[in-house]
Amino acid sequence: MSEDEVLAFAAERAATIREAETDLLEIGYHWAVTHPAERLREDEAARPGRERARRYGGEGTPEVTEFAAAELGARLGTTTFAAGQLMADAVDLVHRGRDLWTRVQAGEVKASYARYVVKQTRHLPMDEAQYVATAVAEPADGRIPWTRFEALVEAAVVKANPELAREREERARTASFAKKLRNQSHGNASYLIHTDVATVDQIDQTVDAYADALAEEFPDLSVDERRVLAVRMLLTPGADQDPGKLAEHAPVVNLYVHVTPGEPIARLEGHGPVTTDWITQVLGPRCRFKVYPVIDLAGMAPVDAYEIPDRHRQAVQLMTPADTFPYGSSLSRKQQVDHTEPYDPHGPPGQSGLGNYGPMTTAHHRIKTHGGWEVKQPFAGIYVWRDPHGAHYLVDHTGTRRLPGRSDNLPMVVEIYRDLPEIEWAA
Repeated sequence: MSEDEVLAFAAERAATIREAETDLLEIGYHWAVTHPAERLREDEAARPGRERARRYGGEGTPEVTEFAAAELGARLGTTTFAAGQLMADAVDLVHRGRDLWTRVQAGEVKASYARYVVKQTRHLPMDEAQYVATAVAEPADGRIPWTRFEALVEAAVVKANPELAREREERARTASFAKKLRNQSHGNASYLIHTDVATVDQIDQTVDAYADALAEEFPDLSVDERRVLAVRMLLTPGADQDPGKLAEHAPVVNLYVHVTPGEPIARLEGHGPVTTDWITQVLGPRCRFKVYPVIDLAGMAPVDAYEIPDRHRQAVQLMTPADTFPYGSSLSRKQQVDHTEPYDPHGPPGQSGLGNYGPMTTAHHRIKTHGGWEVKQPFAGIYVWRDPHGAHYLVDHTGTRRLPGRSDNLPMVVEIYRDLPEIEWAA
């Protein structure tokens, strides 16, 4: 293609993406309104763990059945949470941002701009959310850079409800936190402290003073490295006077590192891949290591009890560390461990064992138990799910794959796992 043709093709594809994003909002709204709260039986909703109604959007939007997002998310190849956010944004636009939604449907405003607006106004009453949507509908067409658009939306939100804005400012003033951030890579992570400016300045100057004092003793360290060392010393009782006592006084922190002998790459739980050189150079000088042998997953004996032994939980964590629901994203060690085939106290022995466990978040566990989903585990760590509409999903250590067709196309699973035994589904 010539340069003109490439540019024309690029514009065409961008328009296609834009239309598709609008279609997804239409789908999100349709899926929400076809799953109203009235579909739920009151006597069922009152029972523990059963599906309930929830308002995904803001004030004035209809309530939706709680488990609807799981089916939509699986079909879109995304998480249950992301599908719920799609439905929330869609119902907010239709019910609380009509002028903005009209421009999205006309192709004049990107769906991403409109979704940002309704997220920022979800806490507002309905009339004030409508005010903001109308106020920013015209410049939402991309005529100004994104950062300026964010500022414009923020100003409109404050103008819509100055009193509420002042309340949020006051809450923000007192809402201090200190936490580890999720963006981690190459063996490094970040820690964020959010509080008033005076306190942050005090922390900054104290770290500066300690870092300057360390310059003579640690001349080979950069300024940033000395600042990090200063923070560690300040946080370690008894070590601020003697850097050599840092490891001696440091609080205990447990890290789980998965290492294969001879391999240059290891896995640090909650972080990701690291090199074995990083383990030696960074963890080696200041950590005590406890080495666990490889667990014989295949030879682990089942037990005749509903309660799951600690050794089984450890084995499940090693074999399937992620949420086993389709497109599940949680990697927490605190997930619930579900019996794939429900435990029957009067049934055969050995029901609690590898091959009948699947870690899930509480929400996905409830959906599996009460939401009409089915799951089979033909091999330990391999899960075949069927949603209430007959679609199938294969979940294993590589992630989630949608299997084409409905329940009569299970041979596709056999194509992937040739020795897969026959799977019998409930009627």
